Amino acid sequence: MPTTVRDEQSAAPPRETAAGQWLVLAAIVLLAAALRVATLRTQSVWFDEAATWNLVRRPFGAMLHGVAHGESTPPLFYLFEWGWTRVLGDGEAGLRSLSALAGLLTVPVAYAIGRRAAGERASAPRAGLAAAALVAVNPLLVWYSQEARSYALATLLSAVALSLLLRAREDRRPRVLAGWAFAAALALATHYFTLFVLAPQAAWLLWRHPRRRAALAAVGGLAATGLALLPLLLAQSGNPYDIAGTSLVVRLAQVPKQFLLGYRGPLALPLGVLAALLVLGTAWLLLRRTPRAPRERALLLAGIGIAGVALPLLAAAVGADYLNTRNVLPALIPLLAALAVACTASDRPRAGAAVLAGLCAISLAIVIAGAADAQYQRPDWRGLARALGTPAGPRALVVSPANGELALRYYRPAIRTLGPAGAAVREVDVIAVAGSRDPGAAPRIPPLVGTTLAVPGFGPPRRTVTRTYELLRFPAVGGAPVHVTPDPLGAVRFGAAPPSVDVLPAGR
Repeated sequence: MPTTVRDEQSAAPPRETAAGQWLVLAAIVLLAAALRVATLRTQSVWFDEAATWNLVRRPFGAMLHGVAHGESTPPLFYLFEWGWTRVLGDGEAGLRSLSALAGLLTVPVAYAIGRRAAGERASAPRAGLAAAALVAVNPLLVWYSQEARSYALATLLSAVALSLLLRAREDRRPRVLAGWAFAAALALATHYFTLFVLAPQAAWLLWRHPRRRAALAAVGGLAATGLALLPLLLAQSGNPYDIAGTSLVVRLAQVPKQFLLGYRGPLALPLGVLAALLVLGTAWLLLRRTPRAPRERALLLAGIGIAGVALPLLAAAVGADYLNTRNVLPALIPLLAALAVACTASDRPRAGAAVLAGLCAISLAIVIAGAADAQYQRPDWRGLARALGTPAGPRALVVSPANGELALRYYRPAIRTLGPAGAAVREVDVIAVAGSRDPGAAPRIPPLVGTTLAVPGFGPPRRTVTRTYELLRFPAVGGAPVHVTPDPLGAVRFGAAPPSVDVLPAGR
């Protein structure tokens, strides 16, 4: 039975070039580290990351309970993050550095994927370097390398599994399959949506691997992991989960755009058109100008990546609608690796190099713009927390969006939810922070109701407006404390989104 597709016209790269290739890979990894680590604290923690912080600061058992009853992903990332933050702390850098490390390690794994996909041709190292470069500068991968959530770790682990799958095409030893099963199980224990890139890999192993018994055991190990996670998945199915986007069609259309350009950046339309043309050029190189062996491997990668989006779409069509770009992020690695093979293994090397340079230049420009301009960043809860200053007396905070209250609490831990009995306060601060539950949408400050409060005893507000938040401070008339309760304060209108009502003690 066929086990390996070999390109008989290929040749191994000369030994004298090996050192240069490793130096180039090292430079790419250093660039990836600079893009991820140097700006790790540039952006504010937002409410998804604050939810992670709120979990991992708890005792271990309470953290696991919180994952089961408040999250929608498996626990592996939180287990690692719980221990990680106890060593490095839960500041912005400590909280995000596990994801940064995962994102950085994905770069050499992408190199291995690209090199193995190109086969034994002389272009194989170039394919690996191209894949590493595309992953290093991709705006979406950089974004999630700087977010304290499970997506970067899930992407790394699913990429490791993919690399081992490609190795299993040529290396029949059962330990390679065991490695694939282990990496795949860890990926599934990090994020449920990794199943959609792991399932086609499992199908390929059952269909094409010559050691059917070993392949069946490997796939069985992954299936056993899924069955072990099933009770947790059912328990989490009732947890609240906000789908990003206004409709399934909109969210599906966002995936290719965000895979190429990230969530936010300058010149979205012209850069999007240019990137799309470059991808079409890559497809032409792959289908028309690439030899059979690397083309087949690249198409396998592309098929795995497409399945990583198409299978969630099918699930959404039957009622399990959780499709959004961040959930299908593991599908991006095989797609970028397929692009890399097409750019380097075709008989048009100059055209491939031009396409690769264009895609990397677009990505790098977007990443730099995101680091430099707050309008392309996460909601600025840190800036708002600083703007609140230190109050002379207790004050009530009316916060929109309401789920951002936890992000504000990350920076102002003294904040407490205002109970039904209310409290006497000397000021009411009405806060609106730009942003959207859909990271792909342009950030918008929720519209404030106006310059008056329904609660008597407060004077006209002092207004602070920036590009990322708006703050209205209503001082108590005469400075004497005024008793307030949540209901009249919560009636302040912020578009269609209800605010949260909290209280900040004096001097905190």
